[in-house]
Amino acid sequence: MDLAFSFIIPVYNRPEEIRELLESLSRQTYQKPYEIVIVEDGSTRDSKKEVDLFKNRLAITYLAKPNSGPGDSRNYGMQRASGNYFIVLDSDCILPPDYLEAAEKSLSQDFVHCYGGPDAAHESFSIVQKAINYAMTSLWTTGGIRGNRTAVGKFQPRSFNMGISKEAFENVGGYGKIHPGEDPDLTIRIWNKGFKTKLIPEAYVYHKRRINWKKFFIQVNKFGMVRPILNKWHPGTAKATYWFPTLFCIGFLVSFLLAILGIILPLGCYMIYFALIFIDSLMKNKSLSIAILSIVAVCIQFAGYGYGFLKSTILINFSKKKPQELFPKLFFK
Repeated sequence: MDLAFSFIIPVYNRPEEIRELLESLSRQTYQKPYEIVIVEDGSTRDSKKEVDLFKNRLAITYLAKPNSGPGDSRNYGMQRASGNYFIVLDSDCILPPDYLEAAEKSLSQDFVHCYGGPDAAHESFSIVQKAINYAMTSLWTTGGIRGNRTAVGKFQPRSFNMGISKEAFENVGGYGKIHPGEDPDLTIRIWNKGFKTKLIPEAYVYHKRRINWKKFFIQVNKFGMVRPILNKWHPGTAKATYWFPTLFCIGFLVSFLLAILGIILPLGCYMIYFALIFIDSLMKNKSLSIAILSIVAVCIQFAGYGYGFLKSTILINFSKKKPQELFPKLFFK
């Protein structure tokens, strides 16, 4: 396939982020033409001024529409894009200069209709952002599902950094109305249609994520609530590992109670795990502060996801209501 790339970037009230992303796109070493489609998703603070700054340097299409969520906005952009291979990004990403070159090289050697790339922490990120990035990408926490070479099983691309061919998009009908969770839902439907996915390690992005602990907790809590819904929608996709954060938190509380009774071995095992997190983060980030905050980030990650997963599992399996009725905040109309 002769690849013609179109970047699809929904944005909601984040003009500053779009400016940084477009600046990184303007520095791409890729020599062939490519398109950028910005979809303003009903923002009260639009990005038009920032986009206009780059119109002489980049081929940009700016689209504005009422708010309907990131999934529907990506569909909106892909339906109007001129390329035959779409690259979906979140607005809080920054690209390295050789991103497009790396993506095209990999697809030319081993073409797939859908790929995902990892995320990394940019040097300009705060120590909290770097700690959160560690928690979300480490093999010790998420098992490498967000871009580690050693991840087990088929790779599930995430839409902060995801490529999908026009053919696959039209075949599966694009993203659904759930958010978060629209990424794995789309990937599973792509697999069901017979299309393959893969990880392109060299096509990484710098992903800012949430900038404080409260927002991070809300985000991972929603991730936990969404997973049982996806398991119900796609029977056979459930894994025992999805229970790990919930069991981790329950076990942590039990280990404290046992320690009060004089049984310290379980709590000691947890301390060893946190020590491993500290050492691994220290080696990767070369920062004592980030290594300490990485332990905080992991605790928030497991607590938020674990609680959300347990609550959603109980309600989804024992309530007669539909997921849209149980968790209206997870769905766009």
